Amino acid sequence: METSRESTPRVECRGVGKVMPSGDHELRILAGIDLAVGARESIAILGPSGSGKSTLLGLMAGLDKPSEGSIRLDGQPLERLGEDELALLRRGRVGFVFQSFHLFPNLTALENVRVPLELTGIEGGAERAVDLLERVGLEDRGHHYPSQLSGGEMQRVALARAFGPRPTLLLADEPTGNLDTTTGQHVLELLLELRDHDGTTLVLVTHDPIVAERMQRRVHLDRGAIVQES
Repeated sequence: METSRESTPRVECRGVGKVMPSGDHELRILAGIDLAVGARESIAILGPSGSGKSTLLGLMAGLDKPSEGSIRLDGQPLERLGEDELALLRRGRVGFVFQSFHLFPNLTALENVRVPLELTGIEGGAERAVDLLERVGLEDRGHHYPSQLSGGEMQRVALARAFGPRPTLLLADEPTGNLDTTTGQHVLELLLELRDHDGTTLVLVTHDPIVAERMQRRVHLDRGAIVQES
């Protein structure tokens, strides 16, 4: 009998480790990570610089493979998938928001939002892109290029783009890190509003305890290991 999507962890890390070559020796980035993130759950990953936060996020996205252990997305072991299979899986299920926005500089705000919708072939994608820009308060800026937008506006475009295909999992790496306090708070509220509306699972890396407190759970990393959960 098939397990329901709601009862299966959206993302599950089992004994995950990551080792990278460093000169004539190996550098251990992560060790023995056991973490399950349920459907519709929101968690913050915290820890000092170099603790492995962004590395863990990248592994959850299937952008890299663990040196040890297994990572499953909706029950599928990512380390067993080829690059084409991973790309297809990410395209339909995983959204990304980065600290540095990662918008296409030669595309307008509206065109940036439309890109993943066109790639996934979602029906009514053009209308959804317009609707999402309206929801993040940028309905009048759709024709502007990233160079014509403020940092906060670029991050709002990035949020609209990430939520466009209605991903089941959103991974956010310091989404307010490059923003001032007021703008960062506004972006965070929009992120949570969009997440609640679509029922998206959210895994967010942050240094900001105020941002972390808005998540349902907090996972603290230090030297590549989970040292505390709350």
